[in-house]
Amino acid sequence: MLSVKRALGARQSVPLITVGGTNGKGSTCAMLECILLCSGYRVGLYTSPHLLAYNERVRIDGRPASDEMLCASFAEVEAARGDTPLTYFEFGTLAAWQAFAVAGVEAVILEVGLGGRLDAVNVFDADCAVVTAVDLDHMDYLGETREKIGFEKAGIFRSGRPAIVGDAQPPQSLLDHARGIGADLQVLDRNFGYLAEQGQWTFWSRRGRRGGLAHPALRGAIQLANASSAIAALEAMAERLPVSMQDIRRGLAEVTLPGRFQVLPGRPSVVLDVAHNPQAAGALADNLGGMAFHPETWAVFGMLADKDIRGVIERLRGRVDRWLTATLPGPRGTCAAELAKLLEEQGCRVEGSFDSPAQAYRAAQGRAGEDDRIVAFGSFLTVAGVLQAIDDERKRRTT
Repeated sequence: MLSVKRALGARQSVPLITVGGTNGKGSTCAMLECILLCSGYRVGLYTSPHLLAYNERVRIDGRPASDEMLCASFAEVEAARGDTPLTYFEFGTLAAWQAFAVAGVEAVILEVGLGGRLDAVNVFDADCAVVTAVDLDHMDYLGETREKIGFEKAGIFRSGRPAIVGDAQPPQSLLDHARGIGADLQVLDRNFGYLAEQGQWTFWSRRGRRGGLAHPALRGAIQLANASSAIAALEAMAERLPVSMQDIRRGLAEVTLPGRFQVLPGRPSVVLDVAHNPQAAGALADNLGGMAFHPETWAVFGMLADKDIRGVIERLRGRVDRWLTATLPGPRGTCAAELAKLLEEQGCRVEGSFDSPAQAYRAAQGRAGEDDRIVAFGSFLTVAGVLQAIDDERKRRTT
């Protein structure tokens, strides 16, 4: 990555915020982007994975990059790399940076793909690094304990620069690394935080309190921690990226992010969530518990084989009445029959197994009552499959 970066002549001339963590990265990135856009900045945002189109990963001024811009950036990376091999994600990361340079963005937000220390985005030095909630995931790459994973996440911190930690109980390894390199460490509930109130909330930090804030447009109680991390990062970058309180309020009110406790209009109610580890599943369970009453909850459930499937089921089995399992594509996808077996071992009621999330979703639509709800979760691929099915149905109706 460093070799090809040098060959490209890629330079850092605008403020960069890098966001890592196990859960909450995407939401925090979306909030940062929306607030900065409301402040009038031209923003480049790189995230992963995508749901329906690769262009979703590279956003410029709040919109996915065009095919033409991406292809031109890919061509530049291909020409520069010579005989240096690059992975899919490494290639895409460098191409995104090239696209941002051509577009002349004024601020860049990079979401870590996996871990942090050895992730592709870490070849760029963060002016401010954010680590959201840390939990067990990708253990075959990052280690089998929170302490080992925390050390990998901390790799995006830089000496003398803000290190924002949106986890109230972070691994000690993360804290030790930040202090060891002399980062400006700020931790949720210690140096900044929030107070949830009826219909509003208050953010507090070294700079004082900002009360009367409306809840973020992204649903779920965990979003207050993500919003607090975003505001803390922007406070730390105030000299280079000043934003007003009005812009923060507007940004939090207007932010959108598909697949993060996304509730679609209509009956039965449909909830989409990319939750794919026990921590995220627990947050989804809490959010479902906070919704209005539904006679029955139907789950469209698909997961990758290298995830903690049993842990996810354990967190959500008390919130789901009927399960429809779906096979996910690719070598990592768990077959629907295996998911059904694991569910039945935990006493869950399986209504059927299907070859794809789209098939499972259509079956749920046909069986659920209009006052019930359908929850699709377990992977980005699960949500993507359901979104594609919804889009196909919409197209059929209009034609």
